Amino acid sequence: MRMKYVYILAGGALGSLIRFWVSEFVTSKYQSAFPTGIFFVNIVGALVIGFLFGLFTVNGQIEDRLRFLLFVGFLGGFTTFSSFALENMRLLKEGLVFTSLLYILLTNIVGIGLAFAGYFIGLKFK
Repeated sequence: MRMKYVYILAGGALGSLIRFWVSEFVTSKYQSAFPTGIFFVNIVGALVIGFLFGLFTVNGQIEDRLRFLLFVGFLGGFTTFSSFALENMRLLKEGLVFTSLLYILLTNIVGIGLAFAGYFIGLKFK
């Protein structure tokens, strides 16, 4: 097996487990109709990916094994929202405001629409 897959698997497993723990902990402390646990995970993931991207950009290129472990694996398992936030940050830094807004709107509208579509299709299989 290629080592990059090992790094992605290890990081992803750890990120997913920590996402579950953090989300459950926050939800147990702040119970409401608002999804506090996942919201917290998403904003922390966005902060962490931005910090790491800035840190590694300032200090040069990130080694592939660290990129696979941290960005693709750990943060990918912790929250895909962090990658979404990073892509929008990149678009905005490049002055592609319209593209960023389109990406934000389409991701949310199409994503929620398809979640409903999948839900209704799943109901047909009962």
